[in-house]
Amino acid sequence: MSDRSKTLRETIEKDEAGILERWIDKQLAAPSFRSDRISKTELAEHSRRFLSSLRQSLGSGTPDVQSPAWANVRQILEDISVSRAQQGFSPSETALFIFSLKETLFEQLNSELTKDPTALAAAIIDTNQLLDKLGLYTTEVYQTGREKVIVRQQQELMELSTPVVTLWDGVLALPVIGTLDSSRTQVVMENLLQRIVDTGALIAIIDITGVSTVDTLTAQHLLKTVAAARLMGADCIISGIRPQIAQTIVHLGVDLGTVVTKATLADALAIALRRLGLTVVKAATTGKRRPDGEAPSAPSDRSED
Repeated sequence: MSDRSKTLRETIEKDEAGILERWIDKQLAAPSFRSDRISKTELAEHSRRFLSSLRQSLGSGTPDVQSPAWANVRQILEDISVSRAQQGFSPSETALFIFSLKETLFEQLNSELTKDPTALAAAIIDTNQLLDKLGLYTTEVYQTGREKVIVRQQQELMELSTPVVTLWDGVLALPVIGTLDSSRTQVVMENLLQRIVDTGALIAIIDITGVSTVDTLTAQHLLKTVAAARLMGADCIISGIRPQIAQTIVHLGVDLGTVVTKATLADALAIALRRLGLTVVKAATTGKRRPDGEAPSAPSDRSED
């Protein structure tokens, strides 16, 4: 064990409970403490685990925080960083968990080494460098955890923004809103194919009324979805073809093949019903409507005496 690592470790061992208590108090009193996102009990537990693990890793004698001897410290920081990323803490607020320990340790070192200025200066420098490394590691892990949260949220939003609804028995509709890129196409395709399997639908309507622009890539994604649905035994109709989109498709030279396209979802549904041999007719009514809007009852065939 190096003399410098030994000094910090012995300093913590002499009054670990006192250092922990003062460190927790400083965190609770800091303006950056978020009582709405983390409880005092949780903060105390995080601090206790980290300080205990820090003391143990210092016993290895190596200052390399990436070495196996520091694996437990890194794991604790990963757990804390990911947890705080999910709780909505900023990178700065997360890193302050480590940096806030500096003042407490400096005070403890000063009380232990006040008669040896040279040893005190060396211990403070080493402690500062060590906690800076751990603080930076915390920020890196936080960023990775935050990116995972964002990716998961994007996936959930894509699933929510591509609902497959049943318009009629045997007819599904998939309204697409926004941009249709490769990753979203995969979600669209999986949702549609699964619903085709679950419902046994014969016709699927892909409505692109909410798609602002259509380029060659978007058209290719649509055709891939149509082809996949056909392999599952369902025919596809694309609705929502506005004049601007129609002109764009023509200018791009995109060949939609035998895919039926319609201007509105209503037109596409009418075709789907005809293919299923169904007809929608307006119900016949007799007499005038009542003031409340309810249709009158049909006349009785029985004559009154």
